[in-house]
Parts: sequence; C-alpha cells; structure tokens
Amino acid sequence: MATEGAERRASPRGGAIAAQRLLHTRLDMVDLGQALSIVAERPAVLPFAYVVTPNADHLLRLESPGGEALRAVYENAWLSLLDSRVLRLLAARRGYRLTVVPGSDLAQALFRTVIRPDTPVTLIGGGAAVAGRLRASFGLRALAHHEPPMGFIDDPAAVEACVRFVLEHPARFVLLCVGSPRQELLAARIAATGRATGLGLCLGAAVEFVAGVKRRAPRWVQRAHLEWLHRLASEPRRLWRRYLLEAPRLLSLMRRLPPAPVAAVPGSPLSCAAAWPGRQARKPR
Repeated sequence: MATEGAERRASPRGGAIAAQRLLHTRLDMVDLGQALSIVAERPAVLPFAYVVTPNADHLLRLESPGGEALRAVYENAWLSLLDSRVLRLLAARRGYRLTVVPGSDLAQALFRTVIRPDTPVTLIGGGAAVAGRLRASFGLRALAHHEPPMGFIDDPAAVEACVRFVLEHPARFVLLCVGSPRQELLAARIAATGRATGLGLCLGAAVEFVAGVKRRAPRWVQRAHLEWLHRLASEPRRLWRRYLLEAPRLLSLMRRLPPAPVAAVPGSPLSCAAAWPGRQARKPR
C-alpha cells in the first residue's frame, strides 16, 4: 500500500532526489531548470526510458478501481513531474508542498535550448500539421513522424506498428503525444522490448503549443491557476466532461488525502537533504 509523504530515490543522474508520494503516485521534486538539465544530460544511447507528467485527470484515473496496472507504468517512469497547478493548490490545503513542472513548459524549453536541427526526434501522434510546423519552426532535419489511428491502443497491430516505428527510427527524444493513458502505456510497451534507446516524453498536447497550432493561456492566467478555464473555453466539446463533471471527484479524492507528515514538506530538516538531484544527500545541520 502506498504511503503519502516524502521519499528518497536514486536520481536519474546519480545521487539522491526528493520525491513526494501523493496517494499512489510518485512525484519527483525538481523544478523546470533541474528537470531540463536531467533530461538534456541523458545520453541518447542509453536504453529507452520515459518521463510522465501526471495531472489531476491522471490522478483520478490512477486512483480509480482497477488502476493497479497503470500505477505500475507511472511508478516505472524514469522521471515523474507534476503538471497541475490546481492539484498543487489542493494538496497544499493538506500540508503538501509540491513542485510543478508543466509538460508544455518542459517541451518549450527542450525545443528552445536542447534540440538542434540535426537532433534525431521521433514524434508519435500530434498530427501532420504539428510535425510540419515543428520542422519549419526549428529547422528539424531528423524528425520522424508516425500517426497512429484513433483507438490504436486497443488494436495490438496498431500498437506494434508504433513500437516498430520507434525501433526503426532511433532518436534522442521520442515524443509521445497521443493522450493519456495511451501515451504512458505505449511508453511502457516500448521500454519492455529492451531494444529501444533514447528518452520518451509523454507530452499530450504540449507539442501543439510548441508548434503554435494551439495557443496557451497567458502567463497571468496560469499563475492564477486558471489555465484549465482557458483550455475549457478553447475546446469545450473535448474538455467539458474532464473539467466540469470530474471536478467533484477530484475534490472528494483530495478530502480523503491524509494530512502531510512533517517529513513530507520539502525544505524541512527531514527532507531537504535530498532536494537537489544529482548530488549526494547531506545530513541537515
């Protein structure tokens, strides 16, 4: 059974890393700059690993009956980054101090500072328009794109086609943009082959913002924890159920969250030793 609170685990680049466990979900406590450095420093030739960006919608799915298999997929992620300011706000009411790294911010920073025109990138999903805009905007010469059909995750042949495409187009970064939980399940399937390399990033719609196909909420809206409202207004038919019908479920779930123990608060003497990834944990003075 999962225990809420602070944890220490091996950092993806050595040393110790702080993590919070929110119900069954591990959240690695790194900020955007640290996450970007960890991702950028990973050699492309290493065996395939993947990054997940759980948000409130993901948490509800993970805590639903029968969610054990999906929890294992998230638990096995190389890096798990919270992608929800609303969830951070709700968790804070129970004493948890969480670090948010929006997947859209990570994707934007990755394209602006890490990915170069000759960097091999494989894109699964997103659409031909997004692939074209990424090539044009960033001068990408080594972008391979595969667009699986709707409902592909329930078709073993379509899933295998995605896996085969990744194997046949080895890349430093594999951008999985087919929505949750499809992209996380696909990431786990690719890793299970034992033959893929590179780093998979489960980014959902983030590449659409990077490519300029969709527009993100203004910064002040994001800081006010209202980005969900901006997205709802932009795509009401697709998102109304998620944001309006599932909100009561989220509030109920967070009310059942036990108060955070003292050791669960990043920056406290019991947890600050592991707060910086890549360095050995130090004993508090």
